[in-house]
Amino acid sequence: MNRPHLLDRIIGPDWPDLSGPEAVRAFEATPYADRIAARSTYDALRIGASVNPDAPALRFLPNADPAEAPVVFGHAQFLGRVTQAANAFGAIGVGSQDVVSLLLPLVPQAFFTLYGAEAAGIANPVNPLLEVYQLVEILRAADTRVLVALGPMPGVDIWEKVLRIRAELPSLAAIVVVGGASVATAQPVAAGQPVPATADGLAPIYDFDALLAVQRPDALASGRRIDAEDTAAYFHTGGTTGTPKLVRHTHANQVYQAWVCGLMLRIGRGETVLFGLPLFHVGGALTQGLAWLAAGGCLTVLSASGWRSAAAQRNVWALVETYRPATFSGVPTVLTAALNAPMQDVDVSSVKRVSAGGSAIPVAVGRAYTERFGWPVLEVYGMTETSSVHTIAYADRPIRLGSVGHPVPYSRVRIVKLDAQGRAAGDCATDEIGVVAMAGPGAFSGYRSDKHNRDAFVEPGWVNSGDLGRLDADGYLWITGRAKDLVIRGGHNIDPQPIEEILFSHPAVALAAMVGQPDTYAGELPVAYVQLKPGATVETAALVDFVRERSPERAAVPVSIHVVDPMPLTGVGKVFKPALRWDAAQRVVERMLADLALPGLQVTVGAHPVHGSLITVSLEGVEPARQAAVSADVQARIGPLTTRHETVFR
Repeated sequence: MNRPHLLDRIIGPDWPDLSGPEAVRAFEATPYADRIAARSTYDALRIGASVNPDAPALRFLPNADPAEAPVVFGHAQFLGRVTQAANAFGAIGVGSQDVVSLLLPLVPQAFFTLYGAEAAGIANPVNPLLEVYQLVEILRAADTRVLVALGPMPGVDIWEKVLRIRAELPSLAAIVVVGGASVATAQPVAAGQPVPATADGLAPIYDFDALLAVQRPDALASGRRIDAEDTAAYFHTGGTTGTPKLVRHTHANQVYQAWVCGLMLRIGRGETVLFGLPLFHVGGALTQGLAWLAAGGCLTVLSASGWRSAAAQRNVWALVETYRPATFSGVPTVLTAALNAPMQDVDVSSVKRVSAGGSAIPVAVGRAYTERFGWPVLEVYGMTETSSVHTIAYADRPIRLGSVGHPVPYSRVRIVKLDAQGRAAGDCATDEIGVVAMAGPGAFSGYRSDKHNRDAFVEPGWVNSGDLGRLDADGYLWITGRAKDLVIRGGHNIDPQPIEEILFSHPAVALAAMVGQPDTYAGELPVAYVQLKPGATVETAALVDFVRERSPERAAVPVSIHVVDPMPLTGVGKVFKPALRWDAAQRVVERMLADLALPGLQVTVGAHPVHGSLITVSLEGVEPARQAAVSADVQARIGPLTTRHETVFR
């Protein structure tokens, strides 16, 4: 097999020409259905393993230390463990329509569980850092039959949460514990054996490794033939607080994501990726995980905590030197942190490109990579509802930093105007801002619950992103803002509504709203605004404490709360959040520039017809000879912000 992309029946020994719209149209002349060589994620793993079964598929570095000996699984061994996991789930009653939920950090068993659950039934990877009540809501919404979770470990509260929610899940038939044989209460079950009952009537608890050990590794014992349109997984989205939305992915959706990422990132056989994204995020499960495995590549997993590990961030360049990835990939906060990591005498010549998404890459960060290393920065854009990457800055076209590029092959993007019912009422003109709508093989068919589907599509097949954007004359997509209110903190979605409800419950608060405040590291931080009731007084620090004591999530607690009077409102009496976002940005920029003692400094933030929002730093009385140096000082401070900015001399 000499094709550069294993999942493509058509591509020859060279990567295809995608250097312009005409080249992409020529490539798309072959129907996508005729290209793809895998019907399911299990097929994709099998194809990836077929090239070199003994080559490493997964390296696990417990301490994210380049000097430590990793735990290694070859492709054949990895596929065998996935098969055993699928057979183990089948043995305890999981059928093709049953859900296996997982609460696991990035241990090897998490990967076997995710892809094994998709081969046996439906996977539901869940963020284990969520609060107990959130976990219950998500696991119930998915109708979880089997729960796989990390066992008791010092400093980790996952097992404690499992014991608290065990009795809250009526559909739960079994719990499988990873790394906790001492708490298992049931013996391993082989195919065809009955699942034992427990004395307390609760789901029996199995040890993961013991359960897998009695299963065959060479074939699915169920004999299941997975169809491309079968449901592969549910991913929770819509913010980590509030009613859970479960995005339904078919096997076809996920295989497309693996195929198109392999194509656009030129993932070569045997190539590794430094892996640190969680598996409950599509970027980890699909854009990196399935894409590299299906291409015959290797996941080098940076500890159970991934990029949240301080060691992973500190050792990033030594890890690049040791494992030699061709693509340096992560979320924007990872890229930002890496620029500040030690880099003495390390060889990073293996890297050919940088890729990131999940939130906007600050233009200054992208420019730093291109100027410092000469690497193209391929910003991606998509959402859980499009199986992750939907547009990308093409490596073989001019890259415009700040843009998220063009749709990947076989996918489409429109900028639309919406009517009062949230339906498409026509396309926007070039450079006109509207709602971003997306269609293609990665686009989902709807949420698991129909009640969430009312605003999911602008018209059949076209996903409503909830984001605002524009297409320029050359077809580049620019994201200019959000129609939805989520605050994205380091790629982590935060729903403002629960925090606003907490603030509304305070006796002194009349109106409350939370928005994202620009941040050079996290992209955004939550900040709240309140209008007090007539005659009421309260310290803002006390309001922050009030929220902290009641918030379901630590990351959602506002970093600051500002009192405003009056609260900006729309013509129909709703809070006008763009004005609050502009105010938050103005406050941040004024703080960032305060110690420069700039003459006549004025910072304004407002709407812009092309960029969505624009920060204007206005200065008075600066001599022409000093203006270039002063502009450079301002750029050095506020350049890492994702909001566009300009410096004006009066």
